[in-house]
Amino acid sequence: MRTRKRVALLALLAAGLSGCVVGPDYVRPTTDTPAAWRIDYPKSAEVANTKWWEQFGDPVLNDLVDTALRQNRDVRIAAARVDQFAGALQATGSQLYPQIGYSGDASRARASRVGQPPLPPGADPYFSLYQASLGASWQLDLFGRVRRLSEAAQAQVYASEQAKHGVVLTLVTGVSASYIGLRALDQQLEIARATARNFGATARLFDLRFKAGIVSKSEVAQIRSQYQQALAAIPAFEQAIAAQENLISILLGQNPAPIPRGKSIAQLAAPLIPGDLPSTLLLRRPDILQAEQNLIATNANIGATRALYYPNVSITGAVGTVSTVFSSLLTGPASAMLIGAGLSGPIFTFGGIEGQVASAEAQNRAALALYQQTILNAFRETNDALTGSQKKIDEYAMQAERVNALREFARLSRLKFDKGVSGYLEVLVAENELFAAEIASVRLLAERYAQLVSVYQAIGGGWVDIADSITPQPLSTVTARARSEGK
Repeated sequence: MRTRKRVALLALLAAGLSGCVVGPDYVRPTTDTPAAWRIDYPKSAEVANTKWWEQFGDPVLNDLVDTALRQNRDVRIAAARVDQFAGALQATGSQLYPQIGYSGDASRARASRVGQPPLPPGADPYFSLYQASLGASWQLDLFGRVRRLSEAAQAQVYASEQAKHGVVLTLVTGVSASYIGLRALDQQLEIARATARNFGATARLFDLRFKAGIVSKSEVAQIRSQYQQALAAIPAFEQAIAAQENLISILLGQNPAPIPRGKSIAQLAAPLIPGDLPSTLLLRRPDILQAEQNLIATNANIGATRALYYPNVSITGAVGTVSTVFSSLLTGPASAMLIGAGLSGPIFTFGGIEGQVASAEAQNRAALALYQQTILNAFRETNDALTGSQKKIDEYAMQAERVNALREFARLSRLKFDKGVSGYLEVLVAENELFAAEIASVRLLAERYAQLVSVYQAIGGGWVDIADSITPQPLSTVTARARSEGK
């Protein structure tokens, strides 16, 4: 009875000390956030929380993104990792509660007749022993070590969720940029084929003129060289298209295969740019949120390691029955009970605990530096993307003007050649420059759209959550509970 009172008193003491948690509580570090982006740009405030890829106006692109979100293998891997950390959280949190178990045993033994004490004469040396028990043990978390470990585990769950969001962000932008690149290659291939047909017709015409003695052999050679140059560009574009289709197929979680086409690159519409201040980046970018959760986890681990300096208190108890006769196993005389409490703690560890604390503090400093570096890199990427999106518009406009000028140059050069005012060399130069300029113009248009995709990748936003809702979700119920209990 006295033992029970002591155990009850110890339990009350544990309850009173339950608020004692060793180690620093997490406080978000102060961040030097720029007041504005380096470039002023036309913007729309709401588009960051919508399916921005639909603004391109291509249903095929929309279907490709949807397929990728449902089938991509990297997303499935990320979802499984969320389950992995959610399971670790459940296992860690279980240490806060009593652990209850059972045991049973049946044995047949022979006692020594000449052992100590010796068996009386005529006693049967063979006997059976039956045991059954129900036990519980509870390690009291007086100094918050388990609570700090649970805090770290929960932060790792949140970090794994943000890592999955990062995969989703990369996947959507990757599919969009790859499809734009594919349509650009298609357009360039079309230009190369059309140019080759034009040069081929010219080559055949010059063959006839050469046979008629109107043009020289050197002029025929020049035309054939021009024709072969255009022909050589065709297989290069065809190979690039096949490689681009293979890349998109992998993003879709499929074997390499042809990719359906929708609108041409010239028919795509340019998405609007989100209108956000730099400070919102801290709450929207998955990599920043993941880095902060990793920082929270390392901060909690400092408290978990410092708690090793303090004693561990545990309570154990068991009830059961022990009998040499199976029929008496569940009777009152066979009942047995055990209840106890244990106390253990370090005295001299020769730097063992100190080393663990120092390691945890160093990991926290590294996580803090990585968090700050991630923010700086996010600001750099966003400024680069916003600047690039504006400058590519200017660059493409200038290139389009150059293409128009070269078309007029080529038209006038051929007109002069047809009237005998100049040789074909001027036409050759004009058409070669036009061919290269048209290819470059398509490339710049693709880069312009790719820069807009980069803006959404750099800024993040609610669109990531929308896209993530389409993907395979983690299976663990612990994940949902951790999310509801946390943020």
